[in-house]
Amino acid sequence: MSLAEYGFNVDNGYLEGLLRGFRSGILNRTEYLNLVQCETIDDLKLQLQATDYGNFLQNEPSPIAVSVIDEKLRSRLVVEFRHFRNHAVEPLSTFLDYITYSYMIDNIILLITGTLRQRQIAELRNKCHPLGSFAEMESVNIASTPADLYNAVLVDTPLANYFKSCITQTDLDEVNIEIIRNSLYKAYIEDFYQFCQNIGGATADVMGTILAFEADRRAFIITINSFGTELTADDREKLYPSCGKLYPYGLHQLAKCEDYEQVRQVAETYPEYASIFAGAGNNPGEKTLEDRFFEREVQINMLSFVQQFHFGIFYSYIRLKEQESRNIVWIAECIAQRHRSKIDNYIPIF
Repeated sequence: MSLAEYGFNVDNGYLEGLLRGFRSGILNRTEYLNLVQCETIDDLKLQLQATDYGNFLQNEPSPIAVSVIDEKLRSRLVVEFRHFRNHAVEPLSTFLDYITYSYMIDNIILLITGTLRQRQIAELRNKCHPLGSFAEMESVNIASTPADLYNAVLVDTPLANYFKSCITQTDLDEVNIEIIRNSLYKAYIEDFYQFCQNIGGATADVMGTILAFEADRRAFIITINSFGTELTADDREKLYPSCGKLYPYGLHQLAKCEDYEQVRQVAETYPEYASIFAGAGNNPGEKTLEDRFFEREVQINMLSFVQQFHFGIFYSYIRLKEQESRNIVWIAECIAQRHRSKIDNYIPIF
């Protein structure tokens, strides 16, 4: 045990203990079985009351819309995260700030896309994630080029350094917006990875594994989504984060792929990804590639709780709770639409 780990609890022991307590409240398989047996949303509400969620829907009149459940789940997670952030000291406070940067990226892309489609900023603002909010967000409608967006909106935000590589894009159309999104995520993941490596110890080990997986997942998805577009192999490779297990040889091979089968062949050279692609498909009874990646993400984030004295559990807890929210919303949608044949297609955590 390093000297830093000996002193870990002085600054971070309370928050780690609190988070591990919250983690014990994540729904287990038995609780999911109770949820999928519900016939109505009101039944679902009663079953959730028997879990750590308690009466978080008690003030909502029946019938409860699924969108309301989704909003309440998100609000609950935001309250928990902000409690951690308000009580954190360096370097944990900066680590938690890094977690919010991904939500900032999603929010700014949502606002740009909505503006292109002539949507009202006030309407779009309500769809933004609270963890990614910043004061300049609503000025996005005055930007017609990436340079305008940088100078008017992002220059004073943590995304400014990530955005510099995107300023060469001339117009804000839907193709360039996707390139900007992936460029921002590439810069963000690489920066977050380097920050965790500088912290060192168990944080570097745990977050190194998590962010390497996230980098590789993005590389696979970018490749598959680029088929049939004007994106060249060189353009595609520039969007791949370089901190994953695929770097450098696997990324170079992905850039040359021309169809899904070639992507699968690249994945087969990496055992952890070969198993993901082997079990993926779009036929009845098969899980999508996205779900297979979600399953692997859950496994990796669960493993972070095995070690102690590191910040990775804060990142993992947020990701696991987001997956739990997706599960609950999926089950609620199936109940609301009386489409029970697919109600078991959630991703259990425990």
